[in-house]
Amino acid sequence: MPSSALMIRADANIAMGTGHVMRCLALAQRWQENDGSVVFAMAESTPAIDDCLRAESAQIVRLKCPPNSSEDARQVSQLAQDSHAAWVVVDGYHFDSEYQRNLKNAGLKVLFVDDCSQCEHYFADLVLDQNTHASDHTYANCESYTQFLTGPRFSMLRREFRRWSHWEREIPDIARRLLVTIGGSDPDGLTLRLIKALAKISRFDLEVTVVAGGSNPDLPELRRMLAALPGAPIHLVSNSNNMPELMSQSDLAVICAGGTLWELLLMGCPTLSYSRTPVQARIIAGLNTDGVVRSMGPVEDFEENAIVLAVKQLAASRDCREKMAARGKKLVDGGGVTRILQHLAPGDVA
Repeated sequence: MPSSALMIRADANIAMGTGHVMRCLALAQRWQENDGSVVFAMAESTPAIDDCLRAESAQIVRLKCPPNSSEDARQVSQLAQDSHAAWVVVDGYHFDSEYQRNLKNAGLKVLFVDDCSQCEHYFADLVLDQNTHASDHTYANCESYTQFLTGPRFSMLRREFRRWSHWEREIPDIARRLLVTIGGSDPDGLTLRLIKALAKISRFDLEVTVVAGGSNPDLPELRRMLAALPGAPIHLVSNSNNMPELMSQSDLAVICAGGTLWELLLMGCPTLSYSRTPVQARIIAGLNTDGVVRSMGPVEDFEENAIVLAVKQLAASRDCREKMAARGKKLVDGGGVTRILQHLAPGDVA
């Protein structure tokens, strides 16, 4: 691969979360390993995300314009040309067909990261949709040159998960260790509600590890809540840098869709998942139908009794957990970013 730049256009904030940026980070890491540089063009971010990207030696350029505007596309096009970017990667539900067209009209090569065919038309050179039921047939409205990378075999997982690709999980008769991780920001305060619910089954001999992302606004309240639950086997981890290890040590997990979903599937960790958006709801519903993940419905329909019952039932069923683990690992093998780079720079991926 030539020592050229990869331009990534993605945003993060408390409301939208950090998932779009974090999954692109996996691609950025792989690009850098092949001697390329990475520039993140962002209209919005959080301090935790900025720290994370700088730790990965990625350059951050802050855009001073409304996201998805023509000015946004103009600034990104200029940045891409100035940095001699080989590709521009765009990831975010607020980017539409016109945004893609503007980038293409500037003469750029564009990879558009999508979920469940969000746009009316696709002008990008490559469209990536890592979801289970995605296929070329779900993307009929596109240019003649547009190509598609679809399905979980293109899941973008960060480098720390690669060495776990062939790890085999032991499935205990009774699950004793539960992981709760609701993403980088948790705008709905779901983590707080889950702790309240799960405290009711602490005597069920269940050890709970709660991971709060670096952009979670409820972190002080989470600490106060757990301090008020002396003796409960619930442990808080803030902004963890060892997620694969935590997942490997957990017998099951509760999440809210997002990039963590695909990481848990690779790790063979049986998962109960809420959804925050209609797109996430479609993704989780499909995985639920396939017996890969158990859907807990939309966040706004959260019920304490429902999650307590679901955790107890899954913890008690070794057969269910074994099947979910096997199906997850069959879908996600950890080689997604390498496959993507083979399309961005054919023949040059080390």
